[in-house]
Amino acid sequence: MGLEGRGIRASTAHARAIYPFLAETGLGWRGCLIGADSSGGAFCFDPWELYRRGVIWSPNMIVLGEIGQGKSALIKTLLWRMLLFGRRAFVLDVKGEYEPLCRAAQTTPIRLGPGNGVCLNPLSARRDRAAQVQLLRAVARTQLARELRAEEAGALREALHHVLEHAGEPTIPHVLELLFDPAPQVCQQLRTSPGELSAAVRDVALGLQDLCEGPLRGMFDGPTSPGLDLDGRLVVLDLSAVKDSPAVGILMACASGWLSARLEAASGRRTPGRLISVADEAWKILEHQGLAMWFRAAFKLARQSGAMNILIAHKVSDLAGSGDAGTARQAAAQGLITDCATRVVYRQPAGEIDPARRLLGLSDREAQIVGQLGKGQALWQVGERSFVVHHHRSRSERALTDSDEGMRADRRDTPTPTRP
Repeated sequence: MGLEGRGIRASTAHARAIYPFLAETGLGWRGCLIGADSSGGAFCFDPWELYRRGVIWSPNMIVLGEIGQGKSALIKTLLWRMLLFGRRAFVLDVKGEYEPLCRAAQTTPIRLGPGNGVCLNPLSARRDRAAQVQLLRAVARTQLARELRAEEAGALREALHHVLEHAGEPTIPHVLELLFDPAPQVCQQLRTSPGELSAAVRDVALGLQDLCEGPLRGMFDGPTSPGLDLDGRLVVLDLSAVKDSPAVGILMACASGWLSARLEAASGRRTPGRLISVADEAWKILEHQGLAMWFRAAFKLARQSGAMNILIAHKVSDLAGSGDAGTARQAAAQGLITDCATRVVYRQPAGEIDPARRLLGLSDREAQIVGQLGKGQALWQVGERSFVVHHHRSRSERALTDSDEGMRADRRDTPTPTRP
């Protein structure tokens, strides 16, 4: 007798595999509402709750998607709803599109740009000196577009230590001065003479000098500007004025280093709410090997302060660097992806399906889905589980999260066709 007429008994835990995404039970009701999953049920998300339950191993998230598919709307909606839950948010806004959200949160973006008079010190005093040294070396490596020699790396370390011991709050110009004119204590630590040391590190000194005197002058080469509201529930650094600068990745890294110092300073006292740190256009940092390696190290340490990091990019190759196979830069970028226990993937172009399959561990069915998703739909990988989620926004949230306003001309601005 054939099996066609026989029934098969199975628990729902096993039978749901027959209909992937349709029999999923969701993540529970704790957290903010994102939208609906493919079964029509409500999909809620809170990384700290999921981490507490052991569903995810890290609060970090990566969001990938083509332009216009809804990734920016998702992030802004998520931030707005998390703010209502008492969370706090810090955003590196490269495109200058978070002002409506800032108005709703009753705050003002901090605009970094030439002549704006705002400076953030990435070398703010902190307990972990090693983190300051790593950031300083990453900036120098990026500026020189090569690895540092042993004497260059050592000189940066000892110069920074000397400033910390004698000047208190260090700045990049303080370090730069010691590279051009090494102090005897610095030379003694490195077993060399002032003349030999200044000659050995001249390339680094000139690179940092050019950075401080170039397009980013005045933005991170001094003490942090007084009077900034840095403890509000939403802090947005608007970098749109320098988004086309080749050094914008360095500025983003310096801003992240400044944030890390603030988190470390706050770790010993009670702070209101958990922090969400958003890096939009993250590839601008990760395209530089030195910054990519530093960013991954800082990324891993953020869990100690309970922060959730969100990286945003268009496609996997933006992060992993398709032309950098086997390099330390690619390894750092791939490590960042591994450190994100939540991956949100909007529709990907055909050429990105295989890289996404490899780097995100997509199944054949998931790979097929990410090439067919509609606007506002995304594949959510949360720990070991997967969902297809349709993001929903209220009418007021649409106004806060609209990134396409400039493409919709008012009828009064639309030219009327004329007869030839």
